[in-house]
Amino acid sequence: MHLPRRLTTACLAAATAALIATPANPAAAANTPSVYATSETPALFDDAAGGDANADDPAIWFDAADPDASLVIATAKQGGLRVHDLGGNEIQSIQAPAAPGPDNEPGRYNNVDLLAGLKIKGSRTDIAVVSDRGRDRLRIYGIDRNHPDAPLTDLTDPAAPRVFSATEADVDDQQTAYGLATWRNASNGRYYALASQRHTTGLALMELTATAAGTVTYHRVRTLALPSSFDIGNGTSWTPCDEPGRTPQVEGMVVDTERGVLYAAQEDVGIWRMRADLTGSPRIVDKVREFGVPGTYDPVTDECTAGTDPGVGGKRITADVEGLTIYREGDDEGYLLASSQGDNTFIAYEREGDNDYVGNFRVAPAAGADAIDGSEECDGAAVLNAPLGDAYPHGLLVVHDGFNAPDVTGEDGEVRTDTNFKFVDWDDVADALDD
Repeated sequence: MHLPRRLTTACLAAATAALIATPANPAAAANTPSVYATSETPALFDDAAGGDANADDPAIWFDAADPDASLVIATAKQGGLRVHDLGGNEIQSIQAPAAPGPDNEPGRYNNVDLLAGLKIKGSRTDIAVVSDRGRDRLRIYGIDRNHPDAPLTDLTDPAAPRVFSATEADVDDQQTAYGLATWRNASNGRYYALASQRHTTGLALMELTATAAGTVTYHRVRTLALPSSFDIGNGTSWTPCDEPGRTPQVEGMVVDTERGVLYAAQEDVGIWRMRADLTGSPRIVDKVREFGVPGTYDPVTDECTAGTDPGVGGKRITADVEGLTIYREGDDEGYLLASSQGDNTFIAYEREGDNDYVGNFRVAPAAGADAIDGSEECDGAAVLNAPLGDAYPHGLLVVHDGFNAPDVTGEDGEVRTDTNFKFVDWDDVADALDD
């Protein structure tokens, strides 16, 4: 989530008012089914008192031996990683690496995804892979159900390379590893992570390998750059407005492992579909509503002023398009879910075929003084179709909440940046999509 260098709220409303379903448009919002969180994680505060922790992206680890002991592993940016039980309770906190020098950036954990059964020193180990945006590395953690109080252990090889940066000076410019998705290629049995590059359209495919010492490293296989400019008809080219030198980045990503397909959310553009090995030609599944809207960047306000909407955008997603996740029903059916961050909704597409639109829903605040609030400006989401004990017998959806409630004020009287994750029973989502 990055609010600066985007079309201002007022300009977006003017450019897309006829299309956006927001609380400011009650008639449209009323048409979006609501679901409610059943539990949530503790608040994270993005200030010095809170350890500069800011919730971003979750992943769900399934404990087949004891589904009730399954875990939600989530990034907290400069606050590192948090591990939660299915009640949302924190059971482990892992700090991001410190800056190697006074002029360097510290670790900042952006996205997380999981891989099952990587062979390490003769044993199959489930791992969590994290994009360290601050240090431009991947961090790898082994998951051990036999240590329920501290199930994650750092397995990152000390010599693991930078993902995109040629030098440490480049790391400090922060065009670094950002979004992340993992993938085991069934055809060759190898394990991969796909990372996007912050402030660019770049993607990189990295192969993960275990070392004789029991650590995990990786190397780059290939890269791909998505387009930054688009033909919108009548000989007109459109580039999303941003600070000069930056191009429209990707953050949310997910791999449909059975198909070998990567979905990538280019925040100001739309959802791309491509081969997970980054060969072949990507194609757009759906565009954001603001696609094609010209903008003029103002260096004083660090914002973009919107021009006239040419009417070539999509009809469902309000930028940014963010967290992507797949609900699997067998090898062929299910849903691709996307966070429509600009109007606080989630969009569902068919997993099969041409990813036809299915429906949408919002995670809304429940009623009552002690009720759990909803999800706003969702960056990351994860869903799992598995019987997760009594609480979630048919699966669980976990979503980031960029504005956790109620507000908390600091010693200076200012409202603190407060984020967390909401847990939603999949049965409620299924009912909403069936409406």
